[in-house]
Amino acid sequence: MALQTAGFVLCLTGLQLVHAADPSNYVAAVYEHRVILNPNPRVPLDRRSALEHMKKNLRVLEEQTALAAQQGAQIIVFPEDAIHGFNFTRASIAGYLETVPDPEVVTWSPCADPDQFPDTEVLHSLSCMARKNRIFVVANMPSRQTCSRAIDPHCPVDSQYQFNTNVVFSDHGTIVARYHKQNLYFEAAFDTPPKIEYVTFTTPFAGRFGVFTCFDILFRDPAVTLVKDMGIRQIVYPTAWMNQLPLLAAVQFQRSFAYAAGVTLLAANIRAADFGMTGSGIFTPWDSLIHHDAKGSSGKLLVRTVPVLDPTFRGKGVDDVRCTISPFSGYRQKNQGSKELEKTQMLPTSSFDRKQGDFETKLCHKDPDCIERGLSENPTTFSSIMMYDNFTLVPLLGNKGNLSVCSGSLCCHLLFRRSVTPEFYALGVFNGLHVVHGTFYLEVCTLVKCTGLEHSSCGGETEHAHTLVDFRLEGTFTTRHVFPGILGSGMTLEIPDHSGWESGDRFYMSRTGMSSGLVTAMMYGRHYERDGV
Repeated sequence: MALQTAGFVLCLTGLQLVHAADPSNYVAAVYEHRVILNPNPRVPLDRRSALEHMKKNLRVLEEQTALAAQQGAQIIVFPEDAIHGFNFTRASIAGYLETVPDPEVVTWSPCADPDQFPDTEVLHSLSCMARKNRIFVVANMPSRQTCSRAIDPHCPVDSQYQFNTNVVFSDHGTIVARYHKQNLYFEAAFDTPPKIEYVTFTTPFAGRFGVFTCFDILFRDPAVTLVKDMGIRQIVYPTAWMNQLPLLAAVQFQRSFAYAAGVTLLAANIRAADFGMTGSGIFTPWDSLIHHDAKGSSGKLLVRTVPVLDPTFRGKGVDDVRCTISPFSGYRQKNQGSKELEKTQMLPTSSFDRKQGDFETKLCHKDPDCIERGLSENPTTFSSIMMYDNFTLVPLLGNKGNLSVCSGSLCCHLLFRRSVTPEFYALGVFNGLHVVHGTFYLEVCTLVKCTGLEHSSCGGETEHAHTLVDFRLEGTFTTRHVFPGILGSGMTLEIPDHSGWESGDRFYMSRTGMSSGLVTAMMYGRHYERDGV
């Protein structure tokens, strides 16, 4: 577990010197659950046997809910697949399914009225966790929904939808939100909803939250629509994410999403070592509390006080410290309403100026002719497979330099200085359709530590590095949806000193003074409009 704090704070609510009782803050919890799996998930179980399996996981979730409540948590998020596991077929998951009524149609607390709907034992258990501990509970479970093929052309042949479902319970145990996962990740047991769902719920302590699940975070709908079009600034996020370095480890992209979108992200991941699953956290746009453990076998509860970011929330004191956040702008606009607040908010600025010319001057201050002597002359490019995509890369040579590498319209520029170590780094670019384990269009600029000294090692997975790198990375993106991320050795997370748009189509970020070696610096662009290309 590690507490990551940005080198700057852009609103008073981002400071750590806050009290849980302050109405402009609330206490959130996420639990990374070591899921107890069905050893034969492709073999159908009867309802009784499926319930016995799920109760083993539910008992752990009940214990953690009580522990979170004892620490003052007002909301807790559990992972995707935490109750039932994964790798089921459509037939073998049948015994695990329950019907979750639409909370917009039916107001129901399963704990208070367990007999209103039959075969809802899991809903009853979760509802009672929330009611007993007076806490909002966000859980993921498999559900069914009957349909008629005569009315619905999308209705499956067995006249039943099977959904990967998030259910939210109020602190009275009432179901207040239901979300069916839109972007499935090789989940044969489940159906894609016939209509995209944009699900939100409202709490008395923090206002509105949005809901989505795991793979959804890489797509416009519902994730970006909730944030950009609907103004949601707080997200609950159950996930079962398999880590994949150097660009898509769980906490790595969770951090990038919260920063780029300007949201609080309450991310709960499964703990399943054999599948490379770990990585949970409580993320605000400027800092995070995370857990990443690739070797351990236990779960982990994270509890933290975080600021209310819902701009529509009218809690006492919130209006005075509310931040104006612009998603995908690369920077935060601070509240201008209070001189005293403005003085409190501002911390010392980075030693790097935003302009590349000033950066170059500082980098070369002991050698004023270094730029003219050819730092901008690139070494020979090479190709290497990274995350199943064919990246074009250039190696970093020497302890400082100015590099460029292009793929079509996307050119990536890097200005750097680094400590002297034998580690091999490269600047890479990918501009194209990713087609392995999902289809989506990417524009990526990345600086990566290679796992060896040969070109083919660039793109390999490593969590450790010794080289300290100061850098300014820039790309000529054609998408406005760019997710910056900086990963340090030992899965430490950093936030750019500066980032933003210049000249309309150039997105940049810079970072100096990292406390650990650089594993990856990336600007991960998603061109949603080209996913069908």
